[in-house]
Amino acid sequence: MDSHGQDEQRVVWAVVDTGIGPLLLAATRRGLVNVVFHATDAVREAALRRLASRFGDEPVEEPGAPLLAEAIRQVRAYFAGERKEFELPLDWSLISGFNREVLQELASGVPYGTVVGYGDLAGRVGQPGAAQAVGMAMGANPLPVVVPCHRVVESGGGIGGFGGGLETKRRLLALEGVLPEPLF
Repeated sequence: MDSHGQDEQRVVWAVVDTGIGPLLLAATRRGLVNVVFHATDAVREAALRRLASRFGDEPVEEPGAPLLAEAIRQVRAYFAGERKEFELPLDWSLISGFNREVLQELASGVPYGTVVGYGDLAGRVGQPGAAQAVGMAMGANPLPVVVPCHRVVESGGGIGGFGGGLETKRRLLALEGVLPEPLF
C-alpha cells in the first residue's frame, strides 16, 4: 500500500471464458467485488468505467493477481462440474442494506443444486411478504454465479427473471442438476 492508502481501493480484473460466455471478474484487496455476464468489449468497458467511478482509480487487468487467479481457478472448476461451492473472500462494498442481507443469506443458505423462492428468501431475512424486494436484490447482485442468484425462482414453479438472461439462468440451473440440460 502506498502512503495515501491507494492500494486498498485498487481493482484488478480479468475475463474468463465459461459455458455461459465470458465473465468479467474484478477484485479488491478485500475480495472478489464484481462478476459481470457477457463481458464482450462494450459490456466489459462499461463495467470497468463503473468500477473506476466507484473506486476512484482505473481497474488494472491482472489475471495473475493471487485472489483473482484463485477466483478464475474456482470459476473454471465450477463450470467443469468439479466445484459445488466457492471459497473466496468477497468484497460486499458495491451493495448495502436489505440487498446485502438477502445476498449474504443466499450465499450461505442456498447450496448447489437447490433453489429457493423469492418469498421464502424474504422470510429467511425476517421480511415475509418482501418477495418483490428480494427480486430487486437479485437484480442488484454484483457477484452473480458466486453469489447464486440463479437459484432463486418463483414459488409457483416459474424460473423467474435473471439479469444475465433467462437462457443463462437455465444453463446454470442445468449445470447444477436442477433443470434438464437445454437441447440446443
